[in-house]
Amino acid sequence: MSNASYPPNYARYGPPNVCERERDEDARMTVADWMTTPVMTLKPHDSLWHAHERLAKYRINQFPVVHEGKLVGIITDRDVRDAYPSGLKHLRSEDIEEFAEACTVGQIMTRAVVTISAQATIREAARRLRHHRIGALPVVDGDKLVGILTRSDLLAALLGER
Repeated sequence: MSNASYPPNYARYGPPNVCERERDEDARMTVADWMTTPVMTLKPHDSLWHAHERLAKYRINQFPVVHEGKLVGIITDRDVRDAYPSGLKHLRSEDIEEFAEACTVGQIMTRAVVTISAQATIREAARRLRHHRIGALPVVDGDKLVGILTRSDLLAALLGER
């Protein structure tokens, strides 16, 4: 079969009807279909030490921060790492632990959280992740946290894998 009747980029993208069908399917996929739930969270009064332990234990890059059932912030592994003093290697381990117990999640979390609704499309979620250069979107219904969509969830949606 000759590719003469298709645009020059046919070999890369396939016949136009395949692309259009995939775009239509992408438009119908919602955040609710791919978000992770229930969501592991932290509280503003949790210690930096506690956040560090949970990030390491569960191998998660970010935790939404919830107070009285409402999303109030997000904390990432980078936030935790950057919160420690730069001269860390010159401190005794007791001093490091004391610092980590005294510092709270509420002091270092990001308060202006980029969120998305469960009804939004996966395409819109991808746009927000890319635009804001972030790794996860807390999924909210009003100010209530109902899920989280991570880069890994987005890749799973793209590949059609759970």
